[in-house]
Amino acid sequence: QVQLVESGGGLVQAGGSLRLSCAASGLTFNMYNMGWFRQAPGKGREFVAAISRTGDSIYYGDSVKGRFTISRDNAKNTIYLQMISLQPEDTAGYYCAADRSFRTSLYAGAYEYWGHGTQVTVSQ
Repeated sequence: QVQLVESGGGLVQAGGSLRLSCAASGLTFNMYNMGWFRQAPGKGREFVAAISRTGDSIYYGDSVKGRFTISRDNAKNTIYLQMISLQPEDTAGYYCAADRSFRTSLYAGAYEYWGHGTQVTVSQ
């Protein structure tokens, strides 16, 4: 049974930082591209970042470029999202996802497995 478990969310003031983690189990982790998506209340799921199986290809959504960094540790079956300079508009549930496709996708529909999410709230 595949499980993706996010952690590291919380309440932070504007300008602050958080580091999210996503621990994977039940799959051959180094065969999956991994992504982070977020969803704010009343809005659709937004692409945040994605990383290829080996970590050599990385993509970011325009709204987070230069502030967020995705990484992975295949030995620990874990991906990370380092977030700095957080703003209130970053407030959302953050979800990690796994995709075994050949190409690393920026589209939520391509991802096969999803975690339950971790909440990030950024106050003024």
